[in-house]
Amino acid sequence: MLYSSQYWYLQNHSLFKHLNSSDLNEICYIAAYKTVRKGDIIFFSEENNGRVFTLKKGSLKIVRIDVEGNEIVKDILKVGDLFGSLDLIESNEDEYAIVLSDTATFCSFKAADFEKFIENKPEVAVKYTKWIGFWFKRLENRYSNIMFKDVKTRLLNFLKDIAKDHQTDPDGYVSLPNYLTHQDIASLICSTRQTVTSLLNTLKSEGIITYSRKEIKVKISVL
Repeated sequence: MLYSSQYWYLQNHSLFKHLNSSDLNEICYIAAYKTVRKGDIIFFSEENNGRVFTLKKGSLKIVRIDVEGNEIVKDILKVGDLFGSLDLIESNEDEYAIVLSDTATFCSFKAADFEKFIENKPEVAVKYTKWIGFWFKRLENRYSNIMFKDVKTRLLNFLKDIAKDHQTDPDGYVSLPNYLTHQDIASLICSTRQTVTSLLNTLKSEGIITYSRKEIKVKISVL
């Protein structure tokens, strides 16, 4: 990827957009870019060195392996999201990302390099800390949703969450790429694949959604 493209992306990222050109050149110097294809796996460490990632283009799912060796989906990422060794210390070998979209492009930094950079850039450190705080708040809301909501409500809230960054068409529907399997959705809302399939069929019969292998259309006013 051309250096100018790297510079432009980081210049427009919420963490770095306040930096001057010298500081942007410094962060570009320690950044690595890569474009990957659907189904590719992105590991969070390289030779036991943790890395911090930010998604430039495409869609990813974060998964972990449970004690029985099953793949559990933890999160769905959008452009600009951070992932990887976010504590800047450990790299969890039981977690990784899988590309959902046809292609995805990400930027990554060695955790040690990124930590050294933000130590000398207090504004970036503050923004990074706030982002981590928002991330934990999002997890807290998700766990609260799981604890206190029924499965149908959890599914509707999930659809509402992923639909909020997409435009509504004249008929009041939001079109979403159908990247996820029913098992993926079940993992995210703490349910079973069979229950998710049944609920999606119910929502379809109620006119709340329509879906095919390629897309899900959600009637946003009902959510």
